[in-house]
Order: sequence, then C-alpha cells, then structure tokens
Amino acid sequence: MRKLRVLASAATAVALLASCASTPSTGPMSFFITSAGSGKGADLGGLGGADATCQRLAAAAGAGAKTWKAYLSVPGAFAQGSTPAVPATHARDRIGTGPWYNAKGELVARDVTQLHNGNTISKTTALDEKGNVVKGRGDTPNEHDILTGSRADGTAFAPQTDTTCKAWTSSSDGSAIVGHHDRSGPLPDNWATSWNFSHQSAGCSQEALVRTGGAGRFYCFATNN
Repeated sequence: MRKLRVLASAATAVALLASCASTPSTGPMSFFITSAGSGKGADLGGLGGADATCQRLAAAAGAGAKTWKAYLSVPGAFAQGSTPAVPATHARDRIGTGPWYNAKGELVARDVTQLHNGNTISKTTALDEKGNVVKGRGDTPNEHDILTGSRADGTAFAPQTDTTCKAWTSSSDGSAIVGHHDRSGPLPDNWATSWNFSHQSAGCSQEALVRTGGAGRFYCFATNN
C-alpha cells in the first residue's frame, strides 16, 4: 500500500511538472486591469456592462478578437414566496481556464487554481491594457483598490451583506469588496496583501472609492486564448 502511495505521489508530481513545462512563459495579452473605471463609482452597468468595458478596452488595444470577462462576483438571492432562489455568480467561473498573460506577454497564472494560489500578480505585472503600471500604495493618487466582490478563492459572498454595490449597479448605497493589485497594505497580513480580497470600500460612489484608495478599476480576463 505504501508503495502504491509513493507511486501515486510521483505520478502527480510528474503531471504537475508536465503542466508547467507545457505552459509557455510568454503569450498574447489575456489579462489586464482596466485603464479607467466607469466614472460612476461601482456602478459598472452590472456584469454585462463590466464585460462590455473589458471588451471595448481590449479591442482598443488590439485584442478584441478574444472574449473578455470582468473578474467580478455577485451574491445570489434567497427564495421569496413563489420566487425561486437566485444562484450566486462566482468570478472564478467567469474567466475561462487560462493561461493568462499581461500586456507585456508575461505569464500571470497558468490556470484557475494557480490564479487563486500562486499567481505572479503584483504592481509590476498587473498592468492595464496599454501596458501601463497602475498606481499603488505610496503613489499619488493611490489606486490599488481593484473591485472584485470576491472571497480569496474567487467565490461570491453570502447575500446578507452587500459586497458588490447592488450587483455593480449602484453608485450610492452599499459597498464593495476590493483587492490590492500591488499586494501592499498597512499591515503584512494576508487580507492586506491579497490581490482579490482585501477589504470593503467606503461606499459605492466615485468619491468613496477614491477615498478608500481606488478609482473604480477592475480585472479583465480573456476566456479564450
């Protein structure tokens, strides 16, 4: 039995090495941070509006032939009376299978698993669609708060608390979960250095997002490469 376990572990290691070896270290852009927000705070026009923004910015950068999706989650809704429950939308399920490369062709993550555990997202790699560095902690202004509405594993929160500014349609009520693209915060704890789950914004307006340390930007991923 022990021999079988050893063989199984070896086979797994070989498979992982093969996966790494088969993923090119460079490739065409399939990941970026939006160069600007909607201008209406966290009101992105819902998931559809956010996806359209990703597609438009990618097209302007010469990558419009791909299908682009915003890395945003939306909580579900409880059943009420005869109205059925609405399932949540998880950011990790919207973005394809990878691999993903930034505007300079650098590999950011091989697949969904590595994206949420072992990616290379940082201030120098999480570029906008034009290849520009996004301002982070220590810059003026600080814009490292990136809208996600997601837990660290890329899933949505429970519907009891608004974590997505009313499913990305509000610039007034509620708040939104953000991550830090520069992996920098006031403390060295995981929440402060997470790319997709750091804290809630001060509100949903553009002013509130700026006050917290953001600009209403979000991540875009190509679902096909």
